Amino acid sequence: MEDFRQTYLCLCKEGGVEPQESVVAQLRESRAVQGSRLDLSGQSLSTDTCCVLAKAFQKDTAFTEVLLSDCMLSEEGAKLLLTGLFGNTTVKVLDLKGNNLRSTGAEVLGKLLARNKYLRRLVLEWNALGVWDEAFSLFCEGLASNSVLTQLDLRNNQINHHGASELALALKCNNTVEVLDLRWNNIGLLGGRSLLEALQKNKSIVQLEMAGNNIPSDTLKALEQTTGHNSDRQSTLRESRSRTQVLSKEIHTLKEEKGRQFLSLMETIDRQREEMGRSNRSTSIQIGQLQEALNERKSAVNSLTAKLQMTEAALTLSEQKNHNMGELLTRVKAEKEEQRERQSRERKKEQEDSAHREGKLLREIQNLTETNIQLRNKVEEVECRCKSQQQQIFELKQELTNSTAELKVEQVNRHLEESERALQERIFKLEGQRIQLEEELSKAKAAHVTERAQAEEELGRVRAQVRLEEQEHVLSLEEKLRSVRFNLQEVQLHCSQQKQTVSELQAKNSHQSIEMDGLRRRIEELQQELSGKDQEKVAEVSRVRVELQEQIGHLQAERTAQGGLKERISALEREIKVLSSNHREALLDKESEMSSLLEKLRLKEAEILRMREDEAHRASYLQSAILTYVQGSPLGHSSPKK
Repeated sequence: MEDFRQTYLCLCKEGGVEPQESVVAQLRESRAVQGSRLDLSGQSLSTDTCCVLAKAFQKDTAFTEVLLSDCMLSEEGAKLLLTGLFGNTTVKVLDLKGNNLRSTGAEVLGKLLARNKYLRRLVLEWNALGVWDEAFSLFCEGLASNSVLTQLDLRNNQINHHGASELALALKCNNTVEVLDLRWNNIGLLGGRSLLEALQKNKSIVQLEMAGNNIPSDTLKALEQTTGHNSDRQSTLRESRSRTQVLSKEIHTLKEEKGRQFLSLMETIDRQREEMGRSNRSTSIQIGQLQEALNERKSAVNSLTAKLQMTEAALTLSEQKNHNMGELLTRVKAEKEEQRERQSRERKKEQEDSAHREGKLLREIQNLTETNIQLRNKVEEVECRCKSQQQQIFELKQELTNSTAELKVEQVNRHLEESERALQERIFKLEGQRIQLEEELSKAKAAHVTERAQAEEELGRVRAQVRLEEQEHVLSLEEKLRSVRFNLQEVQLHCSQQKQTVSELQAKNSHQSIEMDGLRRRIEELQQELSGKDQEKVAEVSRVRVELQEQIGHLQAERTAQGGLKERISALEREIKVLSSNHREALLDKESEMSSLLEKLRLKEAEILRMREDEAHRASYLQSAILTYVQGSPLGHSSPKK
């Protein structure tokens, strides 16, 4: 309280506000009463005082209850005071009774409910929140988003049926309000029905006060029934929570009992380990036998390594043969290159011959074109002659027409007829000459066309022949190259197969050596385990002797419980029999594994023998193939000459 008073005074100094004497006196009087309650009821707080108190509430962490009833707060003062409580984390109860809060107060209260997550009880009796519908709807929105408030007092707030419907919508979303007091408002029938509809979905309200609201009795009874159902539901929830706590405790006790039973089972398992130690002795004997078998296997593996060395020597011989084959292939390649050079020379000669032929044909074509040009010149001369003769004929015709017009006398007519006859005969002769010249021209053109077609045919034949010869030559060379490449690929593939077989043999040898090392390590581990188990057996035997002595004393003292102990002993004996049978099965499995390992070794020996035979067969087949290739290739025929 003193801290709050000091902060209040400091804030008044900082803001230049004179402290309100009544507030300071109230804080001084309540200083003696140590508690978490701030009571400023009946103090008429000014706007400046509300501003300072708001700042103090922001820093305060001591008060859980703030009583501000009948303080005659103004709209601005209420707004400032409530905004100061937005970030407060300690105030749980707020009393604003009789402050005539209206629209601004309703809006700020809605914001307070939306932002403050610690306020549990809010008293708003004797205010006027329900007068302005819009402001009250904002208050209801804040209530809907609140998830902490449990008690709300709205008595005498002039809430009508519109406000009741808004409040009902808020209650549908709110699931924390348990006590709601709406007495002495003006809710009416419609408001009561809307609240009844909201309570059908809201299951948290257990106490609802609705007296003095002009609501019919049947609606009030329905509201009481729904709140009763909610209270019953809350009580059942509390009972179920208490039952779950009880059940969790019982489960914890059961877990402890299970732990004790587990410890007892561990003791029985320790006893059974002693008997397992006895069976381990027999297993140690069998392991010795296995060691002897492994030594025999070592000798067999040594023989296999010697065989592998022999196969490696054979492989080196085959690699030497492959090297010789590579040298032969290089020689064959050199000869093939010489053949290519020869073929290229022949091709050059053929190309020169074809070029010579083409030159001859081109010369002939040039001669033909020259003759064609000469014939064209002759045709042009003949055409010029024909044109000149036609011009002469035209002139003669004009003269004839002129003479016929001038000469009217019969003698002149006769003379004209004679001249006409002479001219017609001359015309006939000229036309015959023209026809003969045209026939000669057409014959010359036909001869020129035929000669040109023959020359083109000969040139096409020569070109086709040259192309066919070149294609045949290229095909033969490509066929030879394919055969050489195919033979080379076969030899390379055979060499790679041999290398692969060598690598497989080496991998198998390394795998077998790894298996041998693993078996050695396994034998060493088993020996170490046996030595450790022997030591454990000695310690356990001494411990068991002490426990047996204690058990004998207990048995003498507890003869009444011999029946249960006998049954337990029989159960343990059955478990021991099961364990011994399991141990026997494990030993049989180990023996079967050893036999399978022996069988695998025998199969590997047979596989190595088969691989040797296959390698020898492959080597002989490769040698015969090389001999046949050398004898059948042109290298075999040309080698004696060299």
